[in-house]
Amino acid sequence: MATLDTPAAEPRGRREAHKVATRKALQEAAHRLFEERGYARTTVRDIAAAAGVTERTFFRYFPSKEDLVLDEILDLIPVVRDKVVARPAAEDPYAAVLGAALELTAAGGVGLMFSGPPQHFPGRQVRQFLPVLSKFETGLADALLERLTARDPRTATPLRAAVLARAAVGAMRSALFAYTDLPEERREPAVARDLLREAFAYLRQD
Repeated sequence: MATLDTPAAEPRGRREAHKVATRKALQEAAHRLFEERGYARTTVRDIAAAAGVTERTFFRYFPSKEDLVLDEILDLIPVVRDKVVARPAAEDPYAAVLGAALELTAAGGVGLMFSGPPQHFPGRQVRQFLPVLSKFETGLADALLERLTARDPRTATPLRAAVLARAAVGAMRSALFAYTDLPEERREPAVARDLLREAFAYLRQD
C-alpha cells in the first residue's frame, strides 16, 4: 500500500499533488495533537507518525515544529481577513473580529496553533514570530479599514484600523494563552470561546 512517504518517481503534476497532500497531512496531524496533548508535549516524531510519514519527511517540509506553527499563522492571514470582511455590516469592529475568531476556533482549534506555541519558542523562533505576528495584525487592520470605510469613510483611517486590530489581536492572544494555562481536563472548545468573549468584553470597558 502506498503511503505519504512514497518516492517521487511519478509525473510532475502528481508529485506536486503529493507534496500538497503531505504538507496538509502534517498540518492536520499537528492540529489534532496540539489539541489533545498541548504544544509542548507534542514532538516532531509524534506529528510525523500521526501523518503517516517519517521524521525525515517532516523536515523536508518544515525546519522545526515552530516553523510549522509560523506557517500556520501566515496561512491564517487571508482566512481571517475574509471572515472579518464577511461579518454582518451592523457589527462593530470588535464584534466582527470576535465573530471571526469564534468561527475559527469552532472550525478546528486554530486558537491553540496561534497563541500557545510562542510561550515555548526558543529565542530564534521568538524573533521569527514577531514579524509574522505583525503581518497578521496588518491583515486584520486591512479588513477593519475596509469595514470602517464602508460604514463611514469620514472616520475610517489606517491608524484607527491599526489600533483596533492590535487591540483585538491582544485580546485573542490573551484569551488563548489563558486557555493553554488551564488544566488539560478543562481544555475544550466551549471554554476557549468563553475566554475569547470575556477578553473582548474587557476591550469595551472604560
